[in-house]
Formats: sequence, structure tokens, C-alpha cells
Amino acid sequence: MNTLSIFRKVAVAEGISYVLLIFIAMPLKYWAEMPLAVKYTGWAHGLLFVLYIMFLIMAWVEYKWSFKKSALIGVASLLPFAPFWVDKKLKEEN
Repeated sequence: MNTLSIFRKVAVAEGISYVLLIFIAMPLKYWAEMPLAVKYTGWAHGLLFVLYIMFLIMAWVEYKWSFKKSALIGVASLLPFAPFWVDKKLKEEN
């Protein structure tokens, strides 16, 4: 498995964890008084976010991506659903 395929898998997992955190765990915490939902989902999302950034840097170097492309992909990790767009675009390129 190469860096790009691992990065795409991490991007999808990070995107899923972000959506779960924002749209399920946060409402459970504040509306159903279930703070553990955020604790565990947040922990998983944090780990996946670190992996996302790590593999982004590795792909940037290995595939000689431009700063602009790498920055856009990095910003995508901060927006819900954007990592799925990143995965789609990277799949289309290969």
C-alpha cells in the first residue's frame, strides 16, 4: 500500500469521525447529557486528524504537490464533509 492510498483511507476515516463528532456526539452531550459520546468520538477524531496531517505531509513530499494543493487539502480537514471531496479528487487524479 502506498502513501496516497493510506492517506485517502485516513481522510475518509477522519471525515467520518468529524461528522459523527459534530452531528451525533455533540448533540448527545448537550441535549441528552451524555458527555462520554464526545470524549470517545473526540479522542478518535483527534488521532485521525493527526494521522491526516502526517500523511498529508508525507504525500506532499513524496508526490511533489504544490503548496496550494497541500494547503487546500489541509484546510479540507477542518470542514465537515470536505475530506470526502479530497478522497474523490485524489481518486480522479490516479
